[in-house]
Amino acid sequence: MVQSFSLYDSVEKLSGVGKARAEKLERLGITTVKDLVYFFPRAYEARGNVRLLSQFNEEISQSYVLTVATEVRSANVKRGFTISKFRAFDSSGSVEIVFFNSPFVKDIFHTGLEFRFYGKTSVSKGRLQLVNPKYEPIIEDVPLEDYVPVYPSTQGLSSKQLDKLIKSTLNIVLPRIIDPIPEKIRLKNSLCTLSYAIKNAHSPKDEDSLRRALTRLSFDEMLIFGISISLSASQKKHCDGIRFSPCSIDPLTALLPYELTPSQKRAINDIYSDTVIGKSGVVAPMARIIVGDVGCGKTVCAITAMYIAVKSGYQAALMVPTEILARQHYQDVKELLSPLGIRVELLLGSTSQKEKKRIYEQINSGDTNIVIGTHALISDKLNFNNLGLVITDEQHRFGVNQRAKLKKKSENAHLLVMSATPIPRTLALAIYGDLDVSRIVDMPKGRTRVETYVVDESYRKRLNDFISKQVSLGGQCYIVCPSIESDEEYDEIMVTDKINAGLVNTGTLNLKNAVDFSEELKKALPHLRISVLHGKMKPAEKDAIMGEFSSGNIDVLVSTTVIEVGVNVPNASLMIVENSERFGLSQLHQLRGRVGRGMRKSYCVLVSDAAGEKSSARLDIMKSTYDGFEIAEKDLILRGPGDFFSANNTNNIRQSGGFEFKFATKCDDHKLFELAFSTAKAVVEDDPGLCKEENKLLREQIEEHVYINLDNLS
Repeated sequence: MVQSFSLYDSVEKLSGVGKARAEKLERLGITTVKDLVYFFPRAYEARGNVRLLSQFNEEISQSYVLTVATEVRSANVKRGFTISKFRAFDSSGSVEIVFFNSPFVKDIFHTGLEFRFYGKTSVSKGRLQLVNPKYEPIIEDVPLEDYVPVYPSTQGLSSKQLDKLIKSTLNIVLPRIIDPIPEKIRLKNSLCTLSYAIKNAHSPKDEDSLRRALTRLSFDEMLIFGISISLSASQKKHCDGIRFSPCSIDPLTALLPYELTPSQKRAINDIYSDTVIGKSGVVAPMARIIVGDVGCGKTVCAITAMYIAVKSGYQAALMVPTEILARQHYQDVKELLSPLGIRVELLLGSTSQKEKKRIYEQINSGDTNIVIGTHALISDKLNFNNLGLVITDEQHRFGVNQRAKLKKKSENAHLLVMSATPIPRTLALAIYGDLDVSRIVDMPKGRTRVETYVVDESYRKRLNDFISKQVSLGGQCYIVCPSIESDEEYDEIMVTDKINAGLVNTGTLNLKNAVDFSEELKKALPHLRISVLHGKMKPAEKDAIMGEFSSGNIDVLVSTTVIEVGVNVPNASLMIVENSERFGLSQLHQLRGRVGRGMRKSYCVLVSDAAGEKSSARLDIMKSTYDGFEIAEKDLILRGPGDFFSANNTNNIRQSGGFEFKFATKCDDHKLFELAFSTAKAVVEDDPGLCKEENKLLREQIEEHVYINLDNLS
């Protein structure tokens, strides 16, 4: 009997899902049938690539088809702990198979039966061993999957159970799936159907079917994103903005200890034109992003925008991600603007209730001109008297909802965004389609070039000596690791792999993780003050550690890439990036920008044991290229556009409303990217309100994922 349910029904409508299982699914973010259908694997196990035992590799998991040679022997090693062992063989040799705390395997494995095993083979006392392998019986005329999906699991709900539930659901749902992309678009871009993509993203028949599925799902995400930003840009044209008053910025620039660079002057002129002059005499709400390298002087441009707003009788708000960065901005802004009679306040989550009440009253009355803070600025208790300018830092990945909540405190307020992520010119229009872009391409005078070197693990002792030398000279050191803790498996086909790169991982390098590496370093350099910083820490803890580093109380800070959003530490003179082949060039460039911000000679050392011409060529670019935009262009060519959408690293550029990128982050096909965004632009130009029948389902997708009122454009 065929079940009757819709994609938006609760998962409890599914056979085998009661209240208890529904609660477990909810922990994974699955509440509806659609959530389950779009709950894709995090990886795939390449079990179809069967090897002989003689071809074992201790570094990676492999598949073997083996015949059971002996019955299972189980023993209680200690109370509550059992070991079960038996031997199995193929034409090239035999192996001892071991299971811990699985006494039931004695009822599964019997002499003469064949199974496909999947796991890591090791050598123990001169004998091959497979410990706790995954297994499937070989049954005549019952094919086994070559690619077995691995789903994120939760307590009481394994990947295998999810796989079974998803497969049974897909059997019912897939025939009913209606493709939201018009057929002419799908055929023009040689894309598979949505049903095919969903099915093969869950259970690919082979590498080609997986590639085709991921390509289609990536295209869908980029198309929806592209349409949303094109629509957002159209909406802004329909709004009236606040016209700021003409004013001179000479009183402000006279206080600067340096001369503005040509790029800074152009960016300030752009802001003035947006907010004071307008286009054809009409001022719409400014939506501008200032893009430039770390330390290029974006903040001064933002301060100038605040100055113009205040001189026009309006208030300004600057929202940043961390308290320590907010304090730093507060000091900078106050130092420049207080002498000009402009009142600046700092509002943080940690601000006392009594002080918050005072600040709220000052802002509400208009006595405070500028407020700088963290997410505390979006509190419902904060009401502005006359907010005219909102500034946020895109680099730090405030979600669109957070920015929108602050912006809603004054619907017509101008928006200025700052980003330290250099964007290739070929991507800028697509990524910032609803924002005008000002680029800062030159650096302030006095900034020294950071010498960059690429070394391998054989330089470890010399590198440690160099760290000691820099600290002895009064400098400080950052060390960046690609992961937090050593808890990942890298022998699977990861969903995070590129669509057009090799989908099968054949091993991994010795990845450094921040927690363990900081302990190793403390033993190697016991005379230094070494601390660790990573994203799993609470915000207050991260702020405290960065504060200690900024104050010079920490010599070496071992960190993940969270330090990309760190404060300005002029004393830091050495940046070391471990497993640097794991990072995009733009990300390495941003990390390098954290040093060389003072008068000290500074260095960046990229550590990598990666073999291959491509890896070497990528890192060699960092030795010879210092222009962030040039690096970004080369990064685009080498790594593809997907990295600029990554939700898992600090290269993240945009978050469009509630839309989450799952597949665009893996795309390295530049042509697919261009096709998706050119298609999105064409769709909006042809049908600005998505009112045509052929775009009906696209409209539903936009309204579901992106916070845009399409009725305004109909």
